[in-house]
Amino acid sequence: MVSVKNITKVFKLSKKQMKKDNTRTSTKVAVKNLSFQAHPGEIFGLLGPNGAGKTTTLRCISTLIKPTEGHVEVMGFDNQQASSEVRSRIAFLTNELKLDEHFTASDTIQYFGELHNMSQEEIHQRRDELFDYFKISEFKNRKIAEFSTGMKQKLSIAVSLIHDPEVVIFDEPTNGLDIITARAVTDYLKELRTQGKVVIVSTHIMNVASKLCDKIGIILDGEMVLTGTLSEILEETKTDELEDAFFKLYAGKEGYHG
Repeated sequence: MVSVKNITKVFKLSKKQMKKDNTRTSTKVAVKNLSFQAHPGEIFGLLGPNGAGKTTTLRCISTLIKPTEGHVEVMGFDNQQASSEVRSRIAFLTNELKLDEHFTASDTIQYFGELHNMSQEEIHQRRDELFDYFKISEFKNRKIAEFSTGMKQKLSIAVSLIHDPEVVIFDEPTNGLDIITARAVTDYLKELRTQGKVVIVSTHIMNVASKLCDKIGIILDGEMVLTGTLSEILEETKTDELEDAFFKLYAGKEGYHG
């Protein structure tokens, strides 16, 4: 289980950032008193617009940044006091993952497998399994520079999952992908759920959240405004579709400025 308890993240802004944001305030509250739980065998979705605090939340869970306040546990481990244990149990895929385009797909997966202290047998077994699923096998000896955007995304997923982690965290997993690649990614996330993994995704796409996620947390301006299954959210907001529920909450968020 992943347990996020009352986390707040405050960033200090440089003068350049203050000018860019057109603000005189030297700090920015990216996430405010946010809590949720994600359990094995379910997909939890963080739904919100760009700038709502989704990525900051995922980076806090993944030990990449430290919350200003609050507490995060991943599979029973405190993600600050036992950060190495947490990192060994998670996959975190973000658009910021850059692959060396001079490497082949096979070399890349080998490199990351060794980083996770996997044996050669384990690396080859996982590589073949993931490459077969994502249809990378016939391209495994090609340089990444020759790959399409969709193929690079699928390789990034394979790289992230090479160590067969218990917790899978994907930031906007279908963003920028063609419809076929996006479907392959969401189908694999469902397969991970079937395997009993904890899966957490962020998205701003209503269709992805409603069709993929077992539970949804709607986040606006760094705050979690409502959490539940799709049916629970629709019942709570007295709406018929997630998009209507979202905009009803958006309109009711006092002081929300996008």
